[in-house]
Amino acid sequence: MKILILGAGQVGGTLAESLAQEAFDITLVDVDGTRLQELGMRLDIQTIEGSASHPDVLRRAGADDAEMLIAVTSSDEINMVACQVCYSMFRTPMKIARIRSSAYMEKEGFFHKNHMPIDRLINPEAVVTSQIHELLSHPGALDVADFANGRVQLVAMRAVDGGPLVGHALSFLREDMPNADTRVAAIFRRGQSIVPQGSTVIEADDEVFFIAAREHINNVMAELRRAEQPYRRVMIVGGGNIGAKLASEIDQEYGIKLVEVSHDRARWLAEHLHNTVVIHGNATDRELLLEENIEQCDAFCALTNDDEVNIMSSLMAKRLGVRQVITLITKPAYVDLVQGGEIDVAISPQQATTGSVLSHVRKADVARVHSLRRGAAEAMEAIAHGDISSSHVVGRRISELKLPPGVTIGAVVRGEDVMIAHSDVIIASDDHVILFLIDKSKVPAVERLFQVSMNFI
Repeated sequence: MKILILGAGQVGGTLAESLAQEAFDITLVDVDGTRLQELGMRLDIQTIEGSASHPDVLRRAGADDAEMLIAVTSSDEINMVACQVCYSMFRTPMKIARIRSSAYMEKEGFFHKNHMPIDRLINPEAVVTSQIHELLSHPGALDVADFANGRVQLVAMRAVDGGPLVGHALSFLREDMPNADTRVAAIFRRGQSIVPQGSTVIEADDEVFFIAAREHINNVMAELRRAEQPYRRVMIVGGGNIGAKLASEIDQEYGIKLVEVSHDRARWLAEHLHNTVVIHGNATDRELLLEENIEQCDAFCALTNDDEVNIMSSLMAKRLGVRQVITLITKPAYVDLVQGGEIDVAISPQQATTGSVLSHVRKADVARVHSLRRGAAEAMEAIAHGDISSSHVVGRRISELKLPPGVTIGAVVRGEDVMIAHSDVIIASDDHVILFLIDKSKVPAVERLFQVSMNFI
């Protein structure tokens, strides 16, 4: 598949790297020649320097025969115009654009082929806000992903000393929780992946990924670590798009304090966030945090556009007694350095955006993709089609499927019913199958498994 990516910033660069690893034909367009040269040398991609919305630049980039356009420049307007040009002049089949301004998003019907022909919208801020909201709703979780319209959730947790399951085999989980079915999809121990078996014993500090129906998630979490009290008080640092949106979404559930360094922005936030206490100040100021009783906060969300401020304020908050620290980090190299230490969860907007795009480039019928562990692993919701003669999965028990090494099925959703993927479950046409891939290089094999042969009509 030939894909044009417009914008070589953090999001565009991460997308180009992720898609290039899967052998897609990638062309990256940006006005910054130095950035393009750096990415072109590191990745096996083509680069074109120029304005992303200009027809001549798009033609030079190969828009005539591109199958997908992903417009992720820093300008909503350039992204929209590029989609319009590719629709009108080049008839590009799939057009995806990052649109950040709520002024555009609120216009119902605006993004329609008769008005602004964009097939899929990406809003990284909305994706990140939703992700943080889920983390706050599940105290102790490192990652939470929804599948099958929220009926199934994938949760990552770190097992702690004293947790009921630590020191026990996974088979103990089913015995201990007969009314809450679950499946452990993967275990990462000291950075290495382990394919879980019934005899696998959970150790302290294991990163455990498990799948369960939404209503059972909290019960399963309590098995990996002692049940935590729900969060009540949350401090947000940074009143930009993400911080303001998060505060407005959760201020009915938690007591919120928001710290903003800009006086004018703090005043605006105070006027518009009526249930949030807005504090003008610098979150790296230890005295300010102590004055605002940081030790009484259950969760601390550092969401400024400055990685260093986010990291330093998070480390300080953790040492001053906050239970859970969630830190927004845009530089991929920083994520690996800080996650798993004093910072509980590091969130990358680029990885969140990558997951939103990946479901549209898969060759099988894929409803949802969630990128995990900085893009190395992946959770996928694939839809089965065909019958026993035309499909490799329909009409077969899970134990009969020829899954690639390191790929596990966590759950099967049929209509409103959620079935945890035990070996005797038989997959039917139109089932939504939730898979976990320890190694993303196995994606093509999974796609072939779910593709219907040509004799199926």
